[in-house]
Amino acid sequence: MSGIHPFRVLRARPLWIANGVITGVIALLFAVFYVGANIDPAGHMKKLPVGLVNADEGAGQVNLGARITESIRKSTAGGDRIDWKVMDEKELKEQLGKGKLFGALVVPADFTSSVLGLTDTADTTTPARPTLTVLTNQSAGSVGSGLARTATTRAAENASFQVGKDLTAQTGARQAKLPAAARVLLADPAAVTVEDGHPLDSHSGLGMTAFYYALTLVVVGMLSANVISGQVDHALGYTHNDMGPVRRHRPLIRATRVQTLVISSTLMAGLSLLMGTLVMAGAVGIMGMDASHLPLLWLYSVCAVAVAGIGALTLLAVFGTPGMLVVTLVFIGMAVPTAGATTPIEVLPGFYRFLAEFEPLRQITAGVRSILYYDAQGDAGLTRGWVMMAAGLLAAALFGFGVLGWYDRKGLHRIPAEPEPEKTAAPA
Repeated sequence: MSGIHPFRVLRARPLWIANGVITGVIALLFAVFYVGANIDPAGHMKKLPVGLVNADEGAGQVNLGARITESIRKSTAGGDRIDWKVMDEKELKEQLGKGKLFGALVVPADFTSSVLGLTDTADTTTPARPTLTVLTNQSAGSVGSGLARTATTRAAENASFQVGKDLTAQTGARQAKLPAAARVLLADPAAVTVEDGHPLDSHSGLGMTAFYYALTLVVVGMLSANVISGQVDHALGYTHNDMGPVRRHRPLIRATRVQTLVISSTLMAGLSLLMGTLVMAGAVGIMGMDASHLPLLWLYSVCAVAVAGIGALTLLAVFGTPGMLVVTLVFIGMAVPTAGATTPIEVLPGFYRFLAEFEPLRQITAGVRSILYYDAQGDAGLTRGWVMMAAGLLAAALFGFGVLGWYDRKGLHRIPAEPEPEKTAAPA
């Protein structure tokens, strides 16, 4: 025994410096990724897709709906913040049902006739107020839907004021003959109503269950990788296994780094069947999450856990002890803000949009969202989810086995081979 008290290690400057640098970097990066991505969504908004529909049938040669939608589409007041997409009602329903739009503004079929009815001096009854309908889409994300609602409501109100201004100018002296209620409505003729454009079932978390389900799959894969990596090392005899006060150590079975990753990945692939099943059973069976296409959801869940887990195992094998920090940053720190669920990709700063193109959580969330909310349509995110998971698995294999193979060829084994004892010459 050295006779040195254990607490004396606290006097070691390298201990403080090394841990200070690591924990400080973690704190800074998480602040940048989490807070920085969400600090000004409206300010960073660019080309948020919003539908614009003119269902107005007009009256004679007049079609105020066409005038309104054209003026909104050509308006430069919002710059490139809103990407107004002109379409018909059928296309609007399809696009909302695929999560391609965060909201919409709809001019109803009787809009022109209702507006012109306000100027009818022969009608002494209380006129019906024309309406413009704002549609939201919580299934595409509450933040994006809220921003779209604000933009479309403002556009509808501006359109109403402009129509009122035109009507006031056209009626002129005839205003005195109009019913009192009609004269009041002339300045701002259209009422704005808000409706849900793609209603979800009650147990859909207001459009957030897809994100939390996908996050569960990623976290389960990531944490399981840490467990499996440690247990494989114990089974091969490279590390001790502490179970409370009991420490166990197996005889050493030498394995190359590539062989170790193959063993860990095989174990992860097999256990992902169990983990994916239990995640779905817990979310759907126990907690009652609304879900359809259950066989497809099960298969997707199993594959997502396996891909996330094997990716995490690869980083742990390549980077060693710091690997868990890398895994946490890749699968949680950079992934959650760029998942496109809580905050749309269209309102993120440029750097985060770049990360969102390959961060695993966004790809997995897109597939889960398609299965849960959009009838498992491929172009609603499911195809991208499958393709990107396959690409991620391939990238992990190429990176992991490539780097670990190089380690092995260079003789960088985890425990160096013991030198063979020198043979002594036999006495003459």
